Amino acid sequence: MMEEVNGVTSTLSVDIQSIKVTEVVKDGHTLTFLIESEKLSGTGVYHVDRTYDDFEWLQQHLFSQEEVSGIQGVIFPPLPVKAQVNASAKVIKQLGILGLGEWQAYCKAMETFVRQIAAHSILGKNNAVEIFLTSSDPPGRHRVRKNIFNRLSQAMEGMRKEGHKDVDEFFQTERDHNLVFTGCAKTAAERFLDVVQTEQKIAVACGHFSTALRLCVEQGEDPDELDFTKVCVKLSEVFESIQKNVTSVAENNVSTLGLGLDLESRYQEAEKEMLYRRTCKLVELETTRRNAEKAKPVKKAAMEEVKKAAETEFDHISGVAKEEIARFQAARVKMLQQALVQWCEKQLLTAKESADQFNQHLQAFRGMA
Repeated sequence: MMEEVNGVTSTLSVDIQSIKVTEVVKDGHTLTFLIESEKLSGTGVYHVDRTYDDFEWLQQHLFSQEEVSGIQGVIFPPLPVKAQVNASAKVIKQLGILGLGEWQAYCKAMETFVRQIAAHSILGKNNAVEIFLTSSDPPGRHRVRKNIFNRLSQAMEGMRKEGHKDVDEFFQTERDHNLVFTGCAKTAAERFLDVVQTEQKIAVACGHFSTALRLCVEQGEDPDELDFTKVCVKLSEVFESIQKNVTSVAENNVSTLGLGLDLESRYQEAEKEMLYRRTCKLVELETTRRNAEKAKPVKKAAMEEVKKAAETEFDHISGVAKEEIARFQAARVKMLQQALVQWCEKQLLTAKESADQFNQHLQAFRGMA
């Protein structure tokens, strides 16, 4: 089956909206994701298990479609960073919200990646996507060569090309905006991670204080000691409720706006990569044009053909890029809107539940007076 990877299929045999990463299984430092998707025929469900290497395999195959016209203009859905079991504070800072070990949220991020790949008008046609979703053979064990995009991103002249003036005002404006948005999105994601980690620390502290209060329980018959014991036990229950509330608030933050900000940050980087690839092609085109102008008569015709081919390729890349940018701008607004709405809904529900709980504690204290 692996020999068929580079083929192109018109449609997938799965319902894209049914794709789900249902669970992650941890075996030491290896994470295995369980993926299910319904067959378009309605005759059953595919169940496959994939490691992070398999996800990288899929991404590399999509990157390496250099024979697909205009592929450099595609904004590739960004693969979430590789999570680590029991990550250190330093690693969490590097990985962001997905490094916190909230595995349900991490599965959602991986699910979003697969769905976006499958739904893409160009990428979804690659047979590697079908294999990834339906084949029982783990594709990640078959290594693929590193793609040209990685090499471009690491090129020594990268900074020079990034600052190269664009001939198209649309793309120059988009590059300027992307530079600002990339920094803002990264900062927002980092600050939100700080909020979540602070909430987690508060929850742990409340748990410790709740336990400490129960250590103050007296077993004697003295009325004052018994009253003190009742107060300590009730206060312990209050702080236990506070711990559960703050823990829920942190979990809600991660699963809604946290994931949204993380995806926004990664997508801005993905757009930046696409714009950089197009700029590299622009530099190549300008070099080709200069070479054609300077070519001697004997080579003039051949160089003109090279120039025309480069112009055609660049125009196609730019056309694809404009379509991708338009799609991306619409999608990112919808994505952030959904994240904010879900965030508000979950936090409101948690607040109502906590208010009811705290009201019960208040009534219990009044009853002790």
